[in-house]
Amino acid sequence: MRRSDFQFDLPAELIARYPLPERTASRLLVLDGGSGAIRHRRFTEFIDCLRPGDLLIFNDAKVIPARLYGRKATGGRCEILVERLLSPRACLAHIRAGKPPKPGGIIRLQAGPADGDEPEDGTEPEPANKPKPAPNAELIAGELQVTARQDDLFHLQAAEDLLPLLQRIGHTPLPPYIDRPAEAIDQERYQTVYGKRDGAVAAPTAGLHFSEDYIALCRERGAGIGFITLLVGAGTFQPVRADDIEDHRMHAEYLEVGEALCEAARQTRADGGRLVAVGTTAARALETAAADGQLAPFAGDSRLFIRPGYRFRAVDALLTNFHLPESTLLMLVSAFAGQEAVLRAYREAVRERYRFFSYGDAMFILPSGDARA
Repeated sequence: MRRSDFQFDLPAELIARYPLPERTASRLLVLDGGSGAIRHRRFTEFIDCLRPGDLLIFNDAKVIPARLYGRKATGGRCEILVERLLSPRACLAHIRAGKPPKPGGIIRLQAGPADGDEPEDGTEPEPANKPKPAPNAELIAGELQVTARQDDLFHLQAAEDLLPLLQRIGHTPLPPYIDRPAEAIDQERYQTVYGKRDGAVAAPTAGLHFSEDYIALCRERGAGIGFITLLVGAGTFQPVRADDIEDHRMHAEYLEVGEALCEAARQTRADGGRLVAVGTTAARALETAAADGQLAPFAGDSRLFIRPGYRFRAVDALLTNFHLPESTLLMLVSAFAGQEAVLRAYREAVRERYRFFSYGDAMFILPSGDARA
């Protein structure tokens, strides 16, 4: 299949750049992949889509303030996006700068974006003998050393534990399509109410629609609640560059599916209930753990790329947001409900002025007839 097979027209004004006042206030498009039927609901009616005995499976990953700003020793400004914590004092990160830093280089961190008038490296030539500006000690909030480069990522080492450093001076890593600086509201709303495992640099956004009260209501109606962990990386926003999607190499993300969740899932299926994945990250974690045909405990990296033709073993229904054109997430949803049905539903959502992407509206999706193993 071609990447262009997953294109759709999206007016820029439908991209949700701020959350709604209430988590449960969004709209809900219900798509039956078997019949192709579409219904328009409110998210508060999601509970009516559930059956007593269903198991809702959430991703409990918690977003860390992974965006940092600083200057290299040469004086050039740079922006750092932590991709993964490797140890308490080491990480893999994306670095945006005029010239990429070299191994051994030092980055002096600042509490916020540099606002001086000094150009970034590479923006204009400088005399070889020009003295380097002395760093302003009042702005320095920490230091990182570049120890190696791995493709587009850099290995960074800190002299202190990184998580407290990020909590002190880091910024919420909003997706690139939310084209504004992070604000105070994002510290709360770009985070699920149940997140507890630090390490994600993007939110499992289907879960953003749930308040604690609404989760309690789901329990009261007879739904079970379970958790997996998938530490969402910035790679989730990387575009598919290969024209033939079979040539795309999926980014790796760490996940854990525990024995307790597997036992709850087995009991749910035995009792006639469904496994309802809350988000594509939960779906990807479950399908990784069920790669041998049965859901089993799993801990490690996954590069599973779910696209049309894939047969689902663990997911019976899916709650998700609306995804970017030509993205791996749209391909996953198309594998579950059928490419034609999904793109028709997206066109309908555009006509009905749904809000798209992380802070946008939701979809509840039932599988097509040939999506199941």
